[in-house]
Amino acid sequence: MFTGIIEQIGTVVAIEKEAGNIHFTIASALSSDLKIDQSLAHNGCCLTVVAQNEQEHVVTAIHETLLKTNLGAWALGTKINLERCMQLGGRLDGHMVQGHVDCIGVCTEVLDEHGSWRYTFTHPESFVTVEKGSITVNGTSLTVVNSQKGQFSVCIIPYTYEHTNFHQLKAGDHVNLEFDIIGKYVARYLSLQQ
Repeated sequence: MFTGIIEQIGTVVAIEKEAGNIHFTIASALSSDLKIDQSLAHNGCCLTVVAQNEQEHVVTAIHETLLKTNLGAWALGTKINLERCMQLGGRLDGHMVQGHVDCIGVCTEVLDEHGSWRYTFTHPESFVTVEKGSITVNGTSLTVVNSQKGQFSVCIIPYTYEHTNFHQLKAGDHVNLEFDIIGKYVARYLSLQQ
């Protein structure tokens, strides 16, 4: 489990394909604190650390992960939002995030609102957002504004803009989306009642 509060930005420094899998080497300030077999959210996707040293760590994305996330589009130099698992007994500053990406969304608009930024995303209509509800975009816990069918917006404060990969995000970019877990259970329950 995660909270959607990004700890660090990492950089993809090596990519190795092996059969249907891709091994990504990520350089970050967190790498030295990690251990093998630890879960770490990469742009909101929970991946297992399979190797690490003082400057880098390696994770493997399997075929299923590559189908459901934007990891297949990562290239050398791609900036990645990183978050370690939450600790029991700690504060839950964001919201409950599983690290299980639901789908890929597309950024359709970035508006500079003179002190903050508004990002609009489209997504498959089978998923639902709720006005003022929670959403995870590339692993970042955010509040939904302007919720519509197949589309929503979020507003980004300067701190989040600078300390996540949002400062590089532009219209046309693909992002990992994880919808609020409680909302997903409610939607599923209601769909079974029909």
